Amino acid sequence: MHKNRLRLVGALAAALVATGLGTPAQAHDGPPTLAELAQEHGRYFGSATDNPELVDEPYKAVLGSEFDQITPGNGMKWYATEPQQGVFDWTNGDEIVNLARAHHQKVRGHTLVWHSQLPDWLTSKEWTAKELRAVLKNHIQTEVRHYRGKVFAWDVVNEAFNEDGTYRETIFYKTLGPGYIADALRWARQADPKVKLYLNDYNIETVGAKSDAYYNLAKQLKAQGVPLNGIGLQAHLALQYGYPTSLEDNLRRFAKLGLDTALTEVDIRMILPATEEKLAQQAEWYGDLTDACLAVRRCVGITVWDYTDKYSWIPAFFEGQGAALPYDEQLQPKPAYFAIRDALK
Repeated sequence: MHKNRLRLVGALAAALVATGLGTPAQAHDGPPTLAELAQEHGRYFGSATDNPELVDEPYKAVLGSEFDQITPGNGMKWYATEPQQGVFDWTNGDEIVNLARAHHQKVRGHTLVWHSQLPDWLTSKEWTAKELRAVLKNHIQTEVRHYRGKVFAWDVVNEAFNEDGTYRETIFYKTLGPGYIADALRWARQADPKVKLYLNDYNIETVGAKSDAYYNLAKQLKAQGVPLNGIGLQAHLALQYGYPTSLEDNLRRFAKLGLDTALTEVDIRMILPATEEKLAQQAEWYGDLTDACLAVRRCVGITVWDYTDKYSWIPAFFEGQGAALPYDEQLQPKPAYFAIRDALK
């Protein structure tokens, strides 16, 4: 991060605290929101959310005012939407779509095909290829039709590759082969001709084996006329593993294939406790990620994986780690928040 950014971040933080405008729920009385700043660049700035959090009114107030895009963390996943075969439940997804509509926010659909959080009826049975194809097609098309016109993009296939660039051995890959990805995209397109269709994964921020696998697959799908609009880079980062310095180059190479990109699940975790130094480094990374997206025209937006440490998934999955988001557990903006603002300015 440039020194002038650090100075500006500090000055902006001090000014906002001094005026009592540190909380974004008040943003319209004062400085522009992250969403408004992003819109000036033709981008969105969003947050994931999850249904149990929506009883928290102060949380909901910030969610509704600071961001212009929402991703349901769990409510649209297979276990939630088709808990029994052929029996669909839209309760959780609809709640978040309705919340977003009330705040004029757009919704990213997440996720149609993933190896995780599948219902027992799907994972506990041995399927023939013909049977599983029918089940997969029905699930994708029923869900995409239900949300047609209500979501602007779908993470159609999530986390299809291993770290070394080989295909992940999922129930879908093992039973249907690699062609399930093209089929999933085609089926989603049939069900909604206008929605943007993405492949989404983690650890593909840098140019390397895993992102190369997506690059090569995307090139192949485009050549075959398979509908693919973009690549979602989750950007779950950790201070101890270093910043993905080739991110901007990576975004550019996907753009050159005619694809949009988005940073879809951003958080930057650290080994606890959080110190001033770690929070400053985290802020620098958040600013740099924002800069990288703004530098590439086809990077359409950034979504943090929930905006507050209060509801972060990190501590439950990475023992002794956390403090990954731009707001602390009291819903107060951290240095990361001001670094994002500064980058967007």
